[in-house]
Amino acid sequence: MGGKPEQLRGVERAWAGTMQPRQPQSRAHFSTSSDPVRHAGPEAEEKPKLMKRLHIALRTRHYSRRTEKAYAAWIRRFILFHGKRHPAEMGAAELESFLSSLATDRNVAASTQNQALAALLFLYKYVLEQDVPWLDNIVRAKKPARLPVVLTREEVVAVLAQLEGIPRLVALLLYGAGLRLLEGLQLRVKDVDFGARQLTIRSGKGNRDRVALLPEIARAALEAHLRTTRASHQRDLEHGRGRVAIPNALSAKYPNADREWGWQWVFPATRTYRDPKTGNLYRHHLHETLVQRAIKSAVRATGLTKRATCHTLRHSFATHLLEDGYDIRTVQELLGHRDVSTTMIYTHVLNRGPHGVRSPADRLLVGCPSTGMGGGAKLRNPGTAVGGPRGLRGIAEDCGGEEVAQSGFGGLQKPGRRG
Repeated sequence: MGGKPEQLRGVERAWAGTMQPRQPQSRAHFSTSSDPVRHAGPEAEEKPKLMKRLHIALRTRHYSRRTEKAYAAWIRRFILFHGKRHPAEMGAAELESFLSSLATDRNVAASTQNQALAALLFLYKYVLEQDVPWLDNIVRAKKPARLPVVLTREEVVAVLAQLEGIPRLVALLLYGAGLRLLEGLQLRVKDVDFGARQLTIRSGKGNRDRVALLPEIARAALEAHLRTTRASHQRDLEHGRGRVAIPNALSAKYPNADREWGWQWVFPATRTYRDPKTGNLYRHHLHETLVQRAIKSAVRATGLTKRATCHTLRHSFATHLLEDGYDIRTVQELLGHRDVSTTMIYTHVLNRGPHGVRSPADRLLVGCPSTGMGGGAKLRNPGTAVGGPRGLRGIAEDCGGEEVAQSGFGGLQKPGRRG
């Protein structure tokens, strides 16, 4: 009495059953036999591709982006050289044939060959994680000893006179502080200390910091350049721009640091780029090719036959410091060399001849006017050069007269014919 009929209660139970939420089903339930990865479940997840694993391994070990780009290029060439075979299927024979082809067919330098070897060693050890004992037996190419190209002080002045604007200021810092090109272009405003007259080089070669000189000759021009750059940065801020990339995760710790004046580039580029992740506009530092082309044109305009580049100014900085008598350890610290043996190479190009040795011919001919080493006698035959038709006998006559020439100078008179 007052209760629901049994038939009605059954209908309500059936209706309530249809309103229950559906339980989620696994992805494997919907997979087909044509999709083996999904059908196998989460235990058989596909590994990232080889190049993706390479980039992850390099960035985990904090390799530079330039090294990452170079290693990736060499590994692609290695794979294409062997007909797109996977490196896991290849061994020592394939590696040696690739390196041999670089030396014999492409005639690359030893340093280039060693860079390719380093990329492949990294691939097998840290990406493929294979136990390959044959890697220890790979022979590295022997790198020949090369002397750096060095300009004299007069040649440096001549090259700088051909430059103007920002390339001239950059070149002044390269020579005056001994900077590498990218070290100069990647300077930030906060790293320039006019009071202490020094530059702080951040993350230089080998990811090491160091302190460099701020040449007094570049101070006024650098201050004027920074005033102009700051005004340009202020205009960027007014238009919602003015950002620069800052290292590592500092952007998360200091959200507004990328717009602060201290983090701005000393030599900013004229164009901006849009970050694909954030959508913000950023400004990069000046591209190195702009300075490289300017210095190349300046060297050509001066008529120098030396193969001088931006790095030649750094070599000249070190050599001229040693010529001025500065300690080699001081020069090592200014250049940022890890080993003093690297700095020692500049002792071989000092402006005193090879190893500072004086030719014995210069001592034999002291007093001869034709050598420019003193003496008051006039040449009997002006314009006669060493090695000319008259040879050493003529030089002897010019230096000491007939008596010296008849004394057998230079072996001109055969033994046994005297007197």
